[in-house]
Amino acid sequence: MTEPIVDAAPAIDFDLKNLPKVSLHDHLDGGLRPATIIELAEAVGHTLPSTDPVALGEWFRESANSGSLVRYLETFDHTVAVMQTHEGLFRVAKEFVEDLADDGVVYGEVRWAPEQHLQKGLSLDEAVEAVQEGLEAGVEAVGESGREIQVGQLITAMRHADRGQEIAELAVRHRNKGAVGFDIAGAEDGFLPSRFRDAFTYLAQHNFPATVHAGEAAGLESIQSALVDGRALRLGHGVRIAEDIMVEFEDDAEDTVGLVTLGDLSSWIRDRGIALEICPSSNLQTGAIAGFGEGIESHPLDMLYQLGFNVTINTDNRLMSGVTLTDEFDLLVETFDYDLDDLLELTLNAAEASFLPLEEKEALVEYINDSYANLG
Repeated sequence: MTEPIVDAAPAIDFDLKNLPKVSLHDHLDGGLRPATIIELAEAVGHTLPSTDPVALGEWFRESANSGSLVRYLETFDHTVAVMQTHEGLFRVAKEFVEDLADDGVVYGEVRWAPEQHLQKGLSLDEAVEAVQEGLEAGVEAVGESGREIQVGQLITAMRHADRGQEIAELAVRHRNKGAVGFDIAGAEDGFLPSRFRDAFTYLAQHNFPATVHAGEAAGLESIQSALVDGRALRLGHGVRIAEDIMVEFEDDAEDTVGLVTLGDLSSWIRDRGIALEICPSSNLQTGAIAGFGEGIESHPLDMLYQLGFNVTINTDNRLMSGVTLTDEFDLLVETFDYDLDDLLELTLNAAEASFLPLEEKEALVEYINDSYANLG
């Protein structure tokens, strides 16, 4: 991990939104604007829980916070339903980029599953092309406003389906046309990455990078399979790697840490800098950190960060969680007393873990360092 060039972090007394950010784990179908959902739903005849933008936004957030998996998954039924046409995908992708830029994101990887967007007759390739056109239009609109942003697609296969090979081939087909990586998502528990072993082998044979959802709804076995079968260069969430870390407290006092021992798997991930795409608010909502405690202060991300893991901070589903990357940074400042040095290191972690070519990655790192250096 690149060391920050800022020697002493100034007090955080300004809007964190102005900080340059890198977003690696952000789902396209989890980041729609409520007003857009309403307009697109009317066009395709889809019924929503509300046709008022404010009320609909509240419904999404309340459903995600309900503790009910059924209600949480229902939210995606509505967003995916309005993303079945070229027009719908184009608009959602364009606005997605604009919203990232408004939050200070300068590089973002947008993950989504094309196989879920074929109900109105689009082919897989047509769906990918529609999203790419929208992303490029968003980048152009941001540029016209005097800002810059770069984005790439993470083509995702649903792990409970049987289209892994087909989606892997789709991703490779679009590698020079916007696709920068591959992912599997969906129900993690009971659907190990080993289900897609042949698809991951195909990707490796074509030198195409993969990040794999693991260590969120399932534990160490899922993470191990992501590394072995999925050849994952990053782990989507990955927070449950903390289950492979033993923490002993001195004199039975839970506020005084004694010995910390890493298991073989956690040592492997830390020592090789495999990035963890951690999404703090989402992890709390989905129960990914339930084994560590009830509140955000129990999230193991701080322990992982202090132990030298390659931690990156992300939003997962901005609509459902009602958060931006700025909000997540603010949460870390408030909960763990992070300062600008910490936020810079987390941002550099994400930049270096991106699936950009080396030259572009180095330019991104330089831009972020320069931006932070100019804060003082």
